Amino acid sequence: MDEFLKVMKALSDPNRVMMLKALQERELCVCEIQALIGLAQPTVSKHLKILEKAGLVSSHKKGLWVNYRLADGARSPYAAVILGNLRHWLGDNPAVKALIEGAVTVSREEIKGRP
Repeated sequence: MDEFLKVMKALSDPNRVMMLKALQERELCVCEIQALIGLAQPTVSKHLKILEKAGLVSSHKKGLWVNYRLADGARSPYAAVILGNLRHWLGDNPAVKALIEGAVTVSREEIKGRP
């Protein structure tokens, strides 16, 4: 029951749901998620940690960047079911549509002012 509750609690915050929807499009770093959702970096990091503990996202380091992506669901059957269904949910929501469009084009290089 603990694993189920961890997943449900992780989904109880609208910002975390938006992060999952953005990560459906591609891997993103904290600064890209921050730019998309408009939250402070420590807040984004805190939300990502909660999502990671629930088995909904995973991270890996690539050079200086830590990239986040949707988890494969192997750690939690509850997370796997939610992630599978989330692809079909909220697609008609205007805020989610705008977020997904932004996720395709957001660039860490442009955010950080690097070529």
